[in-house]
Parts: sequence; structure tokens; C-alpha cells
Amino acid sequence: MVWNPQQYLKFSGHRLRPAVDLLMRIPEFPVRSVADLGAGAGNVTKLIKERWPDANVIGVEGSAEMVAAGKKAAPEVEWLHQDLGSWQPPHRYDVVYSNAALHWLPDHARLFPSLMEKVEPGGILAVQMPRNFAAPSHLLIAETALNGPWRSQVEHLVTPPPVGEPGFYHDLLAPLSEQVDIWETEYLQVLEGENPVKEWTKGTWLTRYLDILQGQEKAAFEAAYGERVAKAYPRNSAGQTLFPFRRLFMVVQRKG
Repeated sequence: MVWNPQQYLKFSGHRLRPAVDLLMRIPEFPVRSVADLGAGAGNVTKLIKERWPDANVIGVEGSAEMVAAGKKAAPEVEWLHQDLGSWQPPHRYDVVYSNAALHWLPDHARLFPSLMEKVEPGGILAVQMPRNFAAPSHLLIAETALNGPWRSQVEHLVTPPPVGEPGFYHDLLAPLSEQVDIWETEYLQVLEGENPVKEWTKGTWLTRYLDILQGQEKAAFEAAYGERVAKAYPRNSAGQTLFPFRRLFMVVQRKG
């Protein structure tokens, strides 16, 4: 999948807020090393480095476009261009942090215990993932995919939600942990502009579908989805679009 940093950062304020909320829930303790998984364009990684200026901070990112943007945003951070699914660090980290990235990886029953192994005893695994896949914004992508001449090309992307219930992650991580703090927040995002929910998903989930299609078919898919999603999220009397968005958070301390 080809990431567009400019498209992703179009709603940077809304996307940054949960990342900061997660960062601020990590308790104070001596931190010498941090891995930011799915570091994206580096705007969050920069904040991590500011919180722990003396720590060795590494940004792990699978998109070359995002790594290039990250190096500009946070040049003091070590950047690693690598697929998250194959990340095997040479040592453990005091903090393994991941904001809005791990939902792209499969098999969370294996993934999350594996990530805990990469955390120092007494260290923290901090994760935020969107859990908005049952909202119209995402369901209408699947509906569009299954109801058009492009179906044979994109229907394999229509899969069950990639993020489980909070209890699923608690049961996975509690046996490995001193403390498990898991919660959900639904942000009522107030968006501006023309069909902003389409523009939002075009920076993330919709991109998978558009990458496969070409030319007029690609434009037609985007237009068909845009028509559906604009009806699902109409503007209010002030010309704004309200976009509720649920996110799952966890801050887990590994057993010491």
C-alpha cells in the first residue's frame, strides 16, 4: 500500500490527539529506549523524543514515503524502514509504543504476546488502534466494493474487523503483565471541508482499495463511495461534519 503523508496529515490535529492521550498515560519511570512502531510521518515520534530527550528513540515504519517525511519531522530519531510484521529488534525496549498501526497486522493472538517479549521487564507496551470499523465510514467502503464492476478486483479486501474487543486483549496480556490498563474513547470529531469523511478514509482505510484500481475505474469507485458517505455524514447547520470515531487504548506493564 502506498501512503500519502500529505493526505494522512490533512486531519493531523484529530489524528494527533489520541496519540498524545496514549503518550500521557504512560507512567513516569526511567526510560532509556523507545521503539515507535508504525511511526508514520514522525509528528508523534517527535513528541516521544521530547518527553524522553535522553532516550534512544527509534521509529519503525514500512512506508518509504512516511520514513522520508519522518526524517524531516524528527531528524534526531533513528529511522528504520521495515515492515512491522517482520520487526525483530536486537534488544528489548523500555517502551514499545504504537499509535494507529497494529490494526494493519494480522493474527493479534500471536502478535501481542510477541510484542510483550520485546519489552524490558517492568517496561511498557502502549498501543492505540482505531475500533471504528462498524461505523458507516468503513462499512460503506465494503458496500461500494461489493456493488460495482470492480468487485472481482477488491472483494478480497472486505474482511472482518481487524481489531478485537477490549477483553480479548486483556486475556492475552494479563498473564504476561504486572498491570493492564485498557480503555476506549469515542471522539466526536468536527470536520470541515467538502465530504471530509471521504477525505479522512482516503488517508487510511480507503487507500487499500484505490491502490488496486486504475484510471476511470479508480475515480468511479471513489465517487461512488463519496456519494454514499456524504449522505451518511451530512453537514450540520454550521456547515460542519460530525464524525464520531472510536479508539482502543492499552498501557501494559510487563512483569518484572
